Amino acid sequence: QLQASGGGLVQAGGSLRLSCAASGFTFDDYAIGWVRQAPGKEREVVSFISSAISSTYYADSVKGRFTISSDNSQNTVHLEMNFLEPEDTAVYYCAAENLGTAQAVGVLAGLDLSIDYWGQGTQVTVSS
Repeated sequence: QLQASGGGLVQAGGSLRLSCAASGFTFDDYAIGWVRQAPGKEREVVSFISSAISSTYYADSVKGRFTISSDNSQNTVHLEMNFLEPEDTAVYYCAAENLGTAQAVGVLAGLDLSIDYWGQGTQVTVSS
């Protein structure tokens, strides 16, 4: 189970923090992060992390602005989103994929074809 929190409305240039708490599976066996869906656009893998293998992924569109981190003591992943742009407006879904596929053909390579767990979406709206 993945429980997402955070999100909301912010002006362009502002910051937001998303959190995703995982339960019911072995945290270290999965890459965890966010996929976003904006109206009229394709789903996009935003950022994922696996502290077990010291690996992260960032979409080109968020590199240098977003930072993902993992709190293994709380089985929680955080996404700090800075310098937000109206183009970042979307529903953000927390997701998890087993490391068996995540690296080569999964979320750590920017693909969302083999995600094992989905959390509920949280709305992020950036006004211009």
